[in-house]
Amino acid sequence: MAVDWINFTPWTALAGGLLIGLAAAALLLFNGRIAGISGILGGLLHPKRGDMAWRVAFLAGLVIAPLAYGVFAPLPDVRIDAGPWTLVAAGLLVGLGTRYGSGCTSGHGVCGLSRMSPRSLVATLSFMLAGFVTVYVLRQLLS
Repeated sequence: MAVDWINFTPWTALAGGLLIGLAAAALLLFNGRIAGISGILGGLLHPKRGDMAWRVAFLAGLVIAPLAYGVFAPLPDVRIDAGPWTLVAAGLLVGLGTRYGSGCTSGHGVCGLSRMSPRSLVATLSFMLAGFVTVYVLRQLLS
């Protein structure tokens, strides 16, 4: 395996990680909520009074942030080596997994691990293991 030194961006990755951590900490500190994307989005499906504005603002920020970044620097080229039906199936499987896992990688991996939740540790290890196995099977066994 070789490192792609041209596209290796440790400083922007570090800055992005710090921003994610700050956003998660701020949401927990000021709103008492976990920054799990599936939970935030799921809360819009069953709205409660006074609970919509922050959810919409958080999700809008996920869409607006890369657009704002694109004003200052070129966005990377996106290449997806999968067809539309594969992407739909993958999205449905991820959604199903977040329901069975009671959260997603952002909720468990970022917020749960920082709170030293044993349940989040098991969930995050499960996410990672499933990803490793999937990549191995697709790239080594089926290719």
